[in-house]
Amino acid sequence: MTKAIMIQGTGSNVGKSMIVAGILRALTRRSLNVRPFKSQNMSNNAAVTSDGGEIGRAQALQARAAGVAPHTDMNPILLKPQTSTGAQVIVQGQVAGHQEAAAFGENKSTLMPAVLQSFARLAKTCDLIVVEGAGSPAETNLRRGDIANMGFARAAGVPVILMGDIDRGGVIAQIVGTKTVLDAADNDLIKAFSVNKFRGDRSLFDAGRDDIAARTGWPSLGVIPWFEGAHRLPAEDVMDLPARARSGGKGCIIAVPQLPRISNFDDLDPLAAEPAVDLRMIPPGTPIPGDADLVLLTGSKATIADLAALRANGWDIDIAAHIRRGGAVMGLCGGYQMLGRSISDPHGIEGPASHVEGLGHLNVETVLAPTKHLSLKSGTHIVSGTAVSGYEIHMGETQGPDTHTPWLSFESMAEGAANRSGKVLGCYLHGIFASDAFRATYLATLGASSTTLFEDQVEETLDALADHIERYFDLDHMLTLAAEVKA
Repeated sequence: MTKAIMIQGTGSNVGKSMIVAGILRALTRRSLNVRPFKSQNMSNNAAVTSDGGEIGRAQALQARAAGVAPHTDMNPILLKPQTSTGAQVIVQGQVAGHQEAAAFGENKSTLMPAVLQSFARLAKTCDLIVVEGAGSPAETNLRRGDIANMGFARAAGVPVILMGDIDRGGVIAQIVGTKTVLDAADNDLIKAFSVNKFRGDRSLFDAGRDDIAARTGWPSLGVIPWFEGAHRLPAEDVMDLPARARSGGKGCIIAVPQLPRISNFDDLDPLAAEPAVDLRMIPPGTPIPGDADLVLLTGSKATIADLAALRANGWDIDIAAHIRRGGAVMGLCGGYQMLGRSISDPHGIEGPASHVEGLGHLNVETVLAPTKHLSLKSGTHIVSGTAVSGYEIHMGETQGPDTHTPWLSFESMAEGAANRSGKVLGCYLHGIFASDAFRATYLATLGASSTTLFEDQVEETLDALADHIERYFDLDHMLTLAAEVKA
């Protein structure tokens, strides 16, 4: 019979996603058949699954840690923020519409059947499901209709381990306070706690750990030190963006304007891993450096709004000057759309129906459409013949004269656009820089050498994370707390 255990956190970004990945890799190495699950996620960093849908990037990494292909049942509800108060709602991998936060709060309980359906299907494939919560169960204003934390745990009968983050301070209050504000039935499901991100001599926190146990009645499963390799794993939360950069190093300078609705920024991770690359996230109000070798425009969940933000920061002027100096520019997905002559949104996909001028550096035009393109792709870089692979995840079609000079080739089609000089490139392929041979070839055109095998590095880091979990987290005790999944 399949069992399940849930890791909830005292807040966002306490390290739940990474710890779950480490647990899954450690248990996989113990020959257990395990799967990740997160009922509701909010992220613009998504992954395309083998069954033709999309899930949060963290669950895709966790699937990799478990040695299985990502599937939409691992993250049945995905919210992709488009505005400050609204998000695109993805249900079991497919777009279900757009909702404002207030409306979603009222309606989220209606999604519980889909959540439980996915959970039940997943349970038929494995020995153990490790469930990740979202945010904090202590947000009592969100408890009614909850499907992400205690609402799910209660509905599915899954025991909970509560994880605190000592790095942000006040971890005793985080954990004890959570127990204080939860009702009795919710508290009954919490079976243990753990503390994450400790720096220094762990023995100095022994009294704090024991105080938490005495005040809550929950045993400790461990005080987990800060994992130094965390930055080598694909990130999901925009809060992790500063860690993507390698600013101040030697080598070619790649400048990335940090747009408000940036998405799929794990495209940057292989570049950040290269010692010969100085990857710089350019925050709002800061000009793009004049000595940049490449300006890279990443994906966006709201391309038209982010294009307006790009202009408001004066980055359009910086990019034009960079191109005049002979600099290289690449746009991925939303960045590709911005580089064209125009973007039309006749169906109001991103807001009111509109038509805006693009940056005009590629002779292409984009029309946004309701159908989302979701596919895994593999092919070649036409100029070098090197292999490329990745995924497409976008709404819209891009056409124009510069698409007649594509720079990528797949089995049934060519992809991408280039200007006459070949210095300005755009494409819809996410994950392209994870292809080691292509990355080495492209960096060579910028005068930089590649010395990293990125996918190997991710695997090595997951193994190191599993070692870390085995040493500092009581996996054996955790396994005794897991409960059988309800039929």
